[in-house]
Amino acid sequence: MRRSKNKKNNRETGSRHELQAAAFLTDRGYVILEKNYRCRTGEIELIAKDGGYLVFVEVKFRSSKGSGDPAEAVDAKKKSRIAGAARYYLLTRGYGEETPCRFDVVAVLEDEVRLIQDAFWL
Repeated sequence: MRRSKNKKNNRETGSRHELQAAAFLTDRGYVILEKNYRCRTGEIELIAKDGGYLVFVEVKFRSSKGSGDPAEAVDAKKKSRIAGAARYYLLTRGYGEETPCRFDVVAVLEDEVRLIQDAFWL
């Protein structure tokens, strides 16, 4: 029973920080297209337009510095899943291969929100 409560709390915390990240990006001129896009290959927390770029955004939160930098949690496995979901999104939404894309990370540490543009390439 306790496990499901923790899972629910984690989802609520994640949702709260994803909304915070979306507002942060909107304030910087991004246009949010989708939130919590899911497909069989993975999940992308935010998909946005930034100028001419289609941006796939991963949001990571840590409540304290003792847990490490949130951006470090985007490991090779996570990058691969995000890239797979991004490819599927592009294919199913009719975007061509020439569409300029990038992967950004929004790192939330305590009350600090940090944007890492072009956080990784695949």
